[in-house]
Amino acid sequence: MYGSLRWQLLMFLARSLIKMAGQNPSLIRLEQRAAEADHIIEYLKQQVQLLKEKAIVQATVREEKKLLVENAKLKKDIEDLKNQLLEKEKRRGVRELLQHQTAPPHPPHSVKTTPPKVDEGQKKKPEKKGEKKEKKQAAAPEEEVKVDVSRLDMRVGRIVTAEKHPDADSLYVEQVDVGEAAPRTVVSGLVKHVPIEQMQNRMAVILCNLKPAKMRGVVSQAMVMCASSPDKVEILDPPSGAAPGDRVTFQGFQGEPDKELNPKKKVWEQVQPDLRTDGQCVATYKGAAFEVAGKGVCKAQTMSNSGIK
Repeated sequence: MYGSLRWQLLMFLARSLIKMAGQNPSLIRLEQRAAEADHIIEYLKQQVQLLKEKAIVQATVREEKKLLVENAKLKKDIEDLKNQLLEKEKRRGVRELLQHQTAPPHPPHSVKTTPPKVDEGQKKKPEKKGEKKEKKQAAAPEEEVKVDVSRLDMRVGRIVTAEKHPDADSLYVEQVDVGEAAPRTVVSGLVKHVPIEQMQNRMAVILCNLKPAKMRGVVSQAMVMCASSPDKVEILDPPSGAAPGDRVTFQGFQGEPDKELNPKKKVWEQVQPDLRTDGQCVATYKGAAFEVAGKGVCKAQTMSNSGIK
């Protein structure tokens, strides 16, 4: 306000001097500069207004992301409460059924029964300690489950948010939607390979049944699958149209994945060496593509004939 009055006063004085001096060239230049100053002030006002509007938009985006995470947590809490209620209803129904069961029509009589005679030759011989151990060892190979990629629970996921780990410069902490009631927390060593802006709201392939592990104080509940070499890392892209929670399958390797991989069994360590991208950057296991049924295959952006981990 003060600046505007000042320029108005200068303009008035300039015009007065021009009239008094009969169109003096110096005074004409002064008036032109005053007009230019007015234009500059108006331009600066517009820029300040634009900066304010941009700040408001950025704050709105941050708030929206925060609300998405909170909404997912609320959904999980509601689902847990529903499950608890259903469990209580089942227990109450069982108790009522037991209470309404009718008593037997006649009380049981105590009757002496003599055990049937058993031929001495049919009597069970006591097992020797060595024999019992041998039987258990013989049964063990039948219980062993084959190790292949079908044991891995790979799904399409969407990285909702990603931020730097508070205690590790090379790690991101991500919230990843894999089609469950709430996002999973995932810790990834991708800071040196993928800019943080490329981590936001992007689709990825997620390994979901690793045992949760604490990484520098933060528990990681899954792993982002990437094409990898000593010099470069690229996050695998699911096919267009894939949605969070879609299962990644492999032709020729059928079966349900483990609920959680047992670290002692080394399943991941045995399967990982056979995970590679082919010459067209398609992610494969022993030549079978990472496939989302009816939607296509998963690929790296540029990395062909590279390992995957």
